Amino acid sequence: MVIACLVAVSARLTAQTPSDFNDSHFHLTNYIQRGIDVSKYLEIMGTRVGRSTLFGIPLQQTWSYGNSGDYAPTYYLETDAPLYYYSFTDAYIAMQYRSLPKEAQARFDPMITGFNPADMYAAEHIRRVLTTFPGVFSGIGEFSIHKEFVSPKVAGEVASLTNPALDSILEFAGEVGLVVLLHNDIDRPFAKAGDEPVYLTQMKALLKRHPRTTIIWAHMGLGRIVHPARDQGTSGADTPTRDPKQVTIVESILADPAFRHVYFDISWDEVAKYIVATPGSVKASADLFNRYPDRFLFGTDNVAPPDQATQLKEFHLWDPVFAQVNPQASLAVRRGNYERIFDEGRRRVRAWEAANVRK
Repeated sequence: MVIACLVAVSARLTAQTPSDFNDSHFHLTNYIQRGIDVSKYLEIMGTRVGRSTLFGIPLQQTWSYGNSGDYAPTYYLETDAPLYYYSFTDAYIAMQYRSLPKEAQARFDPMITGFNPADMYAAEHIRRVLTTFPGVFSGIGEFSIHKEFVSPKVAGEVASLTNPALDSILEFAGEVGLVVLLHNDIDRPFAKAGDEPVYLTQMKALLKRHPRTTIIWAHMGLGRIVHPARDQGTSGADTPTRDPKQVTIVESILADPAFRHVYFDISWDEVAKYIVATPGSVKASADLFNRYPDRFLFGTDNVAPPDQATQLKEFHLWDPVFAQVNPQASLAVRRGNYERIFDEGRRRVRAWEAANVRK
């Protein structure tokens, strides 16, 4: 009965029932590969969320008895033990997706995440997942290169924007048509106002090297303590036009034809806290959306939420911004850009599979 009701909801949404948003950034499982069943997530989505990406987390938190004893950490900040890449996440996501009726599958865009971006064999992993589970995946990510607190904990070689392994991943994604959702902090934690963001030059060079690849820069490059770039002399929350340097950086990318393949997602409550901090920051963000309505995607960055209220909480953090965004731009950021980007990703990936997967 529950599945039948969910299928009926999916059919109504497929018939263009308006939803509040599509979710460009959703984790079905957490750092110890636990989460919710996809049918439960479909119930949470209801009619409020139209479509959603679907992925786990590529890293598994080690439970080291010597470090935390009987305490079993469920998050990377709860222990000093390392993280390691967990490739089985891709098979798990694929099987969750395949467990749904076709009408419900149409609402999801599963993503491949279980690869090490410092491994020259990573592109082979992605190829293997596509050929093992044809008809399932639309993209890769969210995967991380530089991420506060996380990167130093990953066992093995540290990922880098200059590593040719990453170039091979993005090149293959461009060949296949996979949408890329990439997390890379724009700066180091606790950076001083006025300094050039430490990873900006390398990130822009990477993006320019892969013009055929559709890349979504997760969280606009921001993090829990990686705050928006600021001009020297700005004091942060009490500055009326808060963080003009960050806006300038983002806009310089959006205005450059060399980055026409680059988009930004605005997921994570840690990002929203910067955006809604002051009337000036709200206005600056709304103005940016109005000027470049086709280059931003809304996402929650929720991890296995228990109910719909938790899922929608992230969306309503942005209410002050969307109140100042014109209706056409609001629709594009909340829904339209997702549909355009991921519909094209699906089309191209299915075409690649038709040519490369043995029947």
